[in-house]
Amino acid sequence: MSRKLPPLNALKAFEASARLGSFVLAAAELNVSPSAISQHIKKLEDFYGRQLFIRHNNQLLLTDIARTVHAASSQMMNGLAELTEQLLGGPVRSNLIVSVLPSLAVRWLNRRLPQFLEAHPDVRVDLRLEEDPVDFFRNRIDVRLCYGEHLYPEFVTVPFKRDRVTAMCRRGLEVGWESPASLTDDRLIHVAWRAGFSSYPEWSDWFASQGLTSHPRRELGHTTDTSSIAVDLACSGMGVVLGQEMLAETELASGELVAPFAHWMPLQYDYCVVHAESNKRNRIVGEFVQWLASR
Repeated sequence: MSRKLPPLNALKAFEASARLGSFVLAAAELNVSPSAISQHIKKLEDFYGRQLFIRHNNQLLLTDIARTVHAASSQMMNGLAELTEQLLGGPVRSNLIVSVLPSLAVRWLNRRLPQFLEAHPDVRVDLRLEEDPVDFFRNRIDVRLCYGEHLYPEFVTVPFKRDRVTAMCRRGLEVGWESPASLTDDRLIHVAWRAGFSSYPEWSDWFASQGLTSHPRRELGHTTDTSSIAVDLACSGMGVVLGQEMLAETELASGELVAPFAHWMPLQYDYCVVHAESNKRNRIVGEFVQWLASR
């Protein structure tokens, strides 16, 4: 029985275009012209009798049928690539492009990522520190670590950790503090959250959660717009920070930082890992997501 297959060169052009989100990038990867890519896509659309791409705000979006075709074609191309490497006797390498919030990268992920890489010696990671929003297709991002499930509604979003905050300071600085009311404005380190992080609690929220009314004057203390730097300032003895447990857990465990009060306040949203629908069958992406969920 003969098998009915799509034109394979057209399928190859489609897979590259869907993965990269651009005919131009696909053309560069396959060493052909963008017009050749367009012709291949037209041929594949004629074969299936369906539209595969929709252009929207300079983005190349996949139709429902295109998502199905991309999942199958991506799996096929990856399988062929691995088979080719094995037959040629070379090591099979898988590249994983990970985009992550800067503070989460430098104070949490960087301390755990070696565990994942040791368990997956075939993986080569490209770690990118950047703020939201990010362009998955144009920048070829495989997974994104972000705060909140609402940022990328068209992608697969998997929550992996809900963080919490409390007052933290260098050991010894807390001497004489009998209660949260002991904290004076000149001792406080503030984080000036950007617009997209408006759900992060501030000092007034932390005080209010304990039934205390306090609106500290920010100009009397230190301020930074980066939560990891705020923790660094606390480690240096510059004051007390409303610090995230995830970002300070190493220093808390070692005793370099202490949390003098028992009250913790949960963040409003989870940290999440996000990836394109087409990456559901990507083995490395799946294992990375599963690994994150176990942290």
